[in-house]
Amino acid sequence: MAGKKLCPKIILEGTRLTHKTDLAFTLNEHPRIVGPRRYKYHSPIISAEWCAFTNYPWGRGLINFEPEEQELALETYRTWVHMFELQRYYSWIIDRFHISTKVFQVRENNIDLDFKWLEERMKALGFCLVFCSRSPETFEQAREERIKVSGNPSQYDDLNIFIEEQNLIKALITESILPTFEIDMSDGDLNTAAERIADWLKGNNLLWVEDEIF
Repeated sequence: MAGKKLCPKIILEGTRLTHKTDLAFTLNEHPRIVGPRRYKYHSPIISAEWCAFTNYPWGRGLINFEPEEQELALETYRTWVHMFELQRYYSWIIDRFHISTKVFQVRENNIDLDFKWLEERMKALGFCLVFCSRSPETFEQAREERIKVSGNPSQYDDLNIFIEEQNLIKALITESILPTFEIDMSDGDLNTAAERIADWLKGNNLLWVEDEIF
């Protein structure tokens, strides 16, 4: 009989320059997270950072929507959660989600969104939060590396924004009902980070869906 089906559900949260996207791709190919792969195939990585509400680059989306777009954003979240519920026996890796939305909307629009309903439904599916952080003194070096490849380098001019955002993200994550794990990405070691996350997921029975399906 085959072993347990790996179907972890991971939300990566953190401010910019904390290697979230790189880590998402690493996790999505890690044999302890998604199983061994003999060839590449499509496995989903999704993100609230997609600028899907506007028809131009670096526009608005599920995180940075305008107040008049709030219902559009909430309907998008309801749609995502419903899709996860319909496909509960699959792995999902999310690169920024509702915590990032809460942070942006509080800071920029003074809107405090209540995502308790979302977390209750996602907890029932086995979702967890991985908080990617870095020590404040390492943001400068991270910026120097990022602007070499960034198409919008001006967004990294003020590093204090990221440090303040990191503090707020951490505070909100401590209030979450989802299982949470913080990992320091200051050294940028993706492989070690993936192993530590895999250990945590396994130790907390978050790699599988714990119900009877056979």
